Amino acid sequence: MTDVLPAGSLDGKVALVTGSSRGIGADTVRYLAEAGADVVINFRNKAPRAEKLAGQLRDLGRRALVVGADLTDPASVAEMFDAIRAEYGRLDVLVLNASGGMESGMAEDYALALNRDAQLNVLNAATPLLGEGSRVVFVTSHQAHFIRTTPTMPEYEPVALSKRAGEDALRELIPGLAEKGIGFTVVSGDMIEGTITATLLERANPGAIAERRESAGRLYNVSEFAAEVAQAAIDPVPADNTRLVGDVSAFAAE
Repeated sequence: MTDVLPAGSLDGKVALVTGSSRGIGADTVRYLAEAGADVVINFRNKAPRAEKLAGQLRDLGRRALVVGADLTDPASVAEMFDAIRAEYGRLDVLVLNASGGMESGMAEDYALALNRDAQLNVLNAATPLLGEGSRVVFVTSHQAHFIRTTPTMPEYEPVALSKRAGEDALRELIPGLAEKGIGFTVVSGDMIEGTITATLLERANPGAIAERRESAGRLYNVSEFAAEVAQAAIDPVPADNTRLVGDVSAFAAE
């Protein structure tokens, strides 16, 4: 995992990736650190993994702040940004990666609370720290991004609808962000091999991942998709604020 972004392209920058103790978030925060950024690793309940990752990034010569936070709890989010302000005093890259909704034992409205309400709250809390030229990246799936025109499997539909609601709510903030010189990009990908979501979908609907892989030709793995997310943090913002990763031929445009 190296040379995904140009060396030094994020020197002097500070990046927060939500849900970055494992999976796509962990690989994304590693790529950003390898490009020179000091980072904030956010986790909900994987503290040992977060601390291990932080140690690896410090070995690269980067500063790494580890902050546990329940993103659905505004008080917890406020504490996270207090810690970021105290440690760094600024934020240049915010990657809204954390999502969920297929976990067992959660409240009925958990998917919407995390995938819409929490995303808005995190961005609003981060905005005072984001200066001219900073960047916000929202991570989603094709199954969510295209949910209005392309049905998805029933097991994933509530999550897809909640993530699309989150994307829509965030997009409404784009004009205000642009006025402050803050760029916003949505990164949407197909099912990603090796993610928790893919594992839960396969458990609920055996064969679903293989079927989608055959239809698409190939599916990105975690590190490949994370590289696209990290790249979105430095590439010019697309005209439609959307970076589509992988095959979209099975999805009807809105």
